[in-house]
Parts: sequence; C-alpha cells; structure tokens
Amino acid sequence: MSASHPGILRFIVVVLLASTLSLKPDQARAESSSRPESQGGIQVEAQVTHEFGKSITFDAMIRTPGPIRQVSLLFRGVNEQVTRVETLQVAEDGSVKFVYDASLNVFPPFSGIIYWFQATLNDGNTYTSEPQTYQYTDNRFPWRETSQSFVTIHWYAGDDAFGSAALDSAGAGLFAMRDLIPLSLTEPVNIYIYSNVQDLNDTFLLGGREWAGGHAHADLGVILVAVPPGANQSTEMDTFIPHELAHVMLYRTIGDTYYKQPAWLIEGIASMVERYPNPDYARALEIASANDTLIPFTELCASFPADSGSAYLAYAQSQSFVTYIRDSFGVSGLSRLIATYGDGFDCDLGATKALGASLGQLDSRWRETVLGLNRGGAAFLNLLPFLLLLVIVIVVPIWGAIDLARQRRRHAPRSK
Repeated sequence: MSASHPGILRFIVVVLLASTLSLKPDQARAESSSRPESQGGIQVEAQVTHEFGKSITFDAMIRTPGPIRQVSLLFRGVNEQVTRVETLQVAEDGSVKFVYDASLNVFPPFSGIIYWFQATLNDGNTYTSEPQTYQYTDNRFPWRETSQSFVTIHWYAGDDAFGSAALDSAGAGLFAMRDLIPLSLTEPVNIYIYSNVQDLNDTFLLGGREWAGGHAHADLGVILVAVPPGANQSTEMDTFIPHELAHVMLYRTIGDTYYKQPAWLIEGIASMVERYPNPDYARALEIASANDTLIPFTELCASFPADSGSAYLAYAQSQSFVTYIRDSFGVSGLSRLIATYGDGFDCDLGATKALGASLGQLDSRWRETVLGLNRGGAAFLNLLPFLLLLVIVIVVPIWGAIDLARQRRRHAPRSK
C-alpha cells in the first residue's frame, strides 16, 4: 500500500535544486524474480526467492540446441570480489535448482546479489547468461511504502501519518545538509523503519552485523532505523533519519574516499545535521571533562569504541568537535579536510595539511575553547611557535655574542 503526501519533501528538493523533480516509481521489490533470456542458441529462464536470514533459492529452466554436459550457478554480493560457483544437477527437462544457506553464509540486508549461469554442451561449447541482480530484502515483515522524489519510506507499524512524518524528516535532513554536503538528489534512497530495536537488532544479526542503533548502506542508498510509533516518533525520526541520510549523501559526493575519512569526521558531520541534536551529549561531555575521561581524537580515527558508553561519548565529542572546526575554519575548512583525507593523508597529517594544525593541537584548542579546559596549557600551545621564533631571533644571537666575548677575553694578551 502506498500513501500520498502533500509535498513537503518535494518542496525542499525543489528549493535545493531550483527545479522540480517528478515522482519516481519505486524499484521492483518482488520476493521472486523471473526473466527469460537467450544467448548463443540457449535460453535461460531463472527465478529467485528467499527467506531472509534462512535461504535463497535459485531455480532455472535451461533450453539448448543440444545435450548439456554441465551447468554452473555463479553469484556474489554486489560489493564482493569473490564469486561463488555451484555445479548443478540438470533434470531431463533442463531444469536446475540450488538452495543457498543464508544462515551460515550471510548477505547484508537489502543488498543486491548478482547471479548468472554457465552451460557447457556435449560439443564442448560453453555459454554464459547475462548477469542479473536480485534484491535480498528483509521479507519477514509486511512492508508498506510511500515515495516522493527520490526517497522511499518503508514501514510496517503505524498509520499513513507515520510514513508522511518520515518523509518530512528526510526533507528536513536534506535541507540541513545543503551548506555542508553537496547533494545528489537523483539516485534513489530507501529508508526502512523498524518498529522496535529488537527487530532491527535481529536484522543485523541475520545479516552478519553487530547491533547498531541505525545503519546506512551508504553505497546502496539503503537506511535502516528503529522508530516506534507514538508520541516521540517525530523527535526520533528527526534524529535518526537525517543522521543516516548524511552518510549516504556524503558517500555519493566523495565516492570510495568516504572509507578513508576518520570516524570522528564522518560521524561528526552526520550528527550535526540531526534536526534535534541529542541534549544528553552536553551532559556526557561535562562529566567526561570533570573526570578527565575525554577520548583523544587520535583514538577515534579508525573506529569508535565497542562498548556503548564509550561509543556514546565518542559521538558526543565528534559532534562538538566537528562543529568547532566548522565554526573556526568555515565550511571550506571542512571541505579541505575531507579532500585531504580522501587523498590518503593519515589522521594527524591530514589535519595539519588542511587546517595548519595537527589533530592533537585542534583537540587541545577544542577542549579549551568549547569545554573551558586547560586554558593555560592551550595558550602555551598556541604561543609555542612564537616562543620558538623568539628564541631563534633574540636569544640565540645574544648567546652567540656572550660566547664571542668570552673567547676574546680568553685569547686577549694578559698584562704583567
């Protein structure tokens, strides 16, 4: 069932593009796919079905001009480099079937699976079908959906207003991003909203991932969040949806260099575009400051801590730190930082090249400026280059003059 929406998201997209984007039909999400194709005298009619987290079944009817010696099924995830190959038994009518155990060899939820067939005939000739893509959706739930422009909302609990509110949150997130991230507003984005954390947790586990409060398959344009219908739904949507949407938009802007960015920078930008930033972040920073338990940003480059408490503090720090960088160096400073890290510079040197200060120096200045910590130490750090210059310009010449005078006295003739 698809719900209509008055057009808030479309209005925002029009403002961002300065042109109207027409509604785009949702991509097919059938739980089975069937497509006949012929190549080189053979015809393949394939069908794929699945039970999410359990099995994926490949059925095909292969017709050839001569007897078949062997048929193989080849398949892989859209982002995988290794192709799985299965040799199939061919029935007398040319049908083949293979059931893949998706509980042991998992694919990420809502990812694509590319598959094709190879048939070798008795005459030694081998024919390969054209690759097809199958969407491995979480089909445990009766998903409803509503679409506008390039965004489609999927949900299974809540009324029509729930889906409309989610579209509003996506639009608000895009509007907040417009000054931070160049937006790609043509490729589709699919947002799946689970009604509770447990359902989302189960999806991650069945898809071979650890639990997370939300997740964006940035390269696939797929977002998974948990928002229960109720009084707080709008606040939670306005937090989770813009955050995950920022990951998708940033990936579409910078491509695979997205994976070279420090975790604190990626998550900091995503947290900045939340419509209602977490009010508890300030309290977390206050407590960590008082207890001297702030995490150095040099430790938040590759990933965030595994335990939930430290991870929460990492998000709070990143949101505050990236905001400080934006306020101090402007959006152009953030852009330089992203570009520099994309060029392969490491976490500390990238900051130095882009902003003229090491990551450690920026960390100290943030603590002093935003949190009010170590004012004397930060002031000394800022003055250190000038102090070194003072030593070079004034102290060294004076010391040299003193040393020269000593040498002259030592070599001067003594009076008798």
